[in-house]
Amino acid sequence: MQSTMLKAKLHQARVTHAVLEYEGSCAIDGNLLDMAGIFENEQIQIYNIENGQRFTTYAIRGEEGSGIISVNGAAAHLAEVGQRVIICAYAGYSDEELKEYKPRLIYLAEGNEVSHTSNAIPVQVA
Repeated sequence: MQSTMLKAKLHQARVTHAVLEYEGSCAIDGNLLDMAGIFENEQIQIYNIENGQRFTTYAIRGEEGSGIISVNGAAAHLAEVGQRVIICAYAGYSDEELKEYKPRLIYLAEGNEVSHTSNAIPVQVA
């Protein structure tokens, strides 16, 4: 059996560009892609913290060290420059793989600089 699990998350990324007249996709700073283990052309989900929009697109490599998060094509209607988004990638894992499974969680600060990383989301308390 395969379970679809969170593979990687870029938490609270700031949109730096929203380019309607582009072929689509989301350009992400290449350093962030590498750190998160997200591949070029990999399907990603984007969750807009500011307006609640959730949409699917694919990742393209942005300039390393630029901090770029560019929401392109039709998705540019769903995110504005300056808005905070969560970018997630998911993957299928076998029961055997789940024994070693740990997602890559990258938490971002202003300017899309990495504030910290983790492999586990804290338990939510009441």
